[in-house]
Amino acid sequence: MRYTLGRVSTVVAVLIVLPCAILMGAQEAELVQDVSSEPVSAIKATKISDQRKVDLGERLFHDPILSGKGMISCASCHSLSQGGTVRLPRTIGYNGRMHRFNAPTIFNVAQNYRLGWRGNFTKLEEQNEAVILDPNLMASEWKTLVSALSAAPRYSEEFSSVYGRSIGKADVIDALVQFQRSLDTPGARFDRYLEGDEAVLTAREIRGYELFKSNGCASCHQGRNVGGNLFERFGVFADANTEEFLGDTIMDDGDLGRYTVTHLNEDKGVFRVPSLRNVDVTAPYFHDGRTFSLDQAITIMAKLQLGHELEVEDVSDIAAFLRTLTGEYKGRKLANE
Repeated sequence: MRYTLGRVSTVVAVLIVLPCAILMGAQEAELVQDVSSEPVSAIKATKISDQRKVDLGERLFHDPILSGKGMISCASCHSLSQGGTVRLPRTIGYNGRMHRFNAPTIFNVAQNYRLGWRGNFTKLEEQNEAVILDPNLMASEWKTLVSALSAAPRYSEEFSSVYGRSIGKADVIDALVQFQRSLDTPGARFDRYLEGDEAVLTAREIRGYELFKSNGCASCHQGRNVGGNLFERFGVFADANTEEFLGDTIMDDGDLGRYTVTHLNEDKGVFRVPSLRNVDVTAPYFHDGRTFSLDQAITIMAKLQLGHELEVEDVSDIAAFLRTLTGEYKGRKLANE
């Protein structure tokens, strides 16, 4: 049986109404927490059906052969040793052109229903092909890429062994996707808490989780990936692109969000809600990487999305909770090296 501490709060929920605990006067009350009703659920590792495909996909993911100029790999922007991203506000593509968006983490990517900051993909297969062909990302083309892979003895032999045929586009995509589906990070302390380990969190971390719920954060950041499945406007209660919130951020058309896909005025500034899994090791934050500080990111989100001015202690406690979402990959807790 689990007990948590909470307080009375009026929740401004954008999409769903969430249960919250109650504090009677100045006296703390212990309440039974029903895990099945929690907005966040524990993540489970995806079962690997063919390890050979995962291993092949991992080699491709780290090989510059996938890029048109042989200069960058998928891991150049999604480093597994840096939380599945890189510590840059926006990465730089071919010909020195800055990318529109901060590189989202590749970890737990298969748990997201919507992919990319604009949420314009729902299938990893489609997103991978788009990245390979994008002139400012991998800048490749299938005829040249398949030819280069076929000319490499190791790949020629391995694709033949794994897929039983000569190298083709569909198999390249499949290998990459099989690897990416293996990048789940179970074992977070918060998941262990949800699974019944009462002592794994501190009172401060539990209070941070209650604040996360009672302030309405979990209205958009919920489910297994604590986000990744909804769209929301960035700047509900205030303009996100004012000096107060921008800092030194350079604006570009990426700030238009889904508008660049749909060209609908109502989609200006609308983005996919990001996952908060491993958020402690995936800075900088937001679509434009405007801050490296988790506390500042929480403060900005409270003002822009919830219309709340949080106390410093509350921000610190929510951050403490978010740090419990850091999971493990290959048996080791993620870190940003």
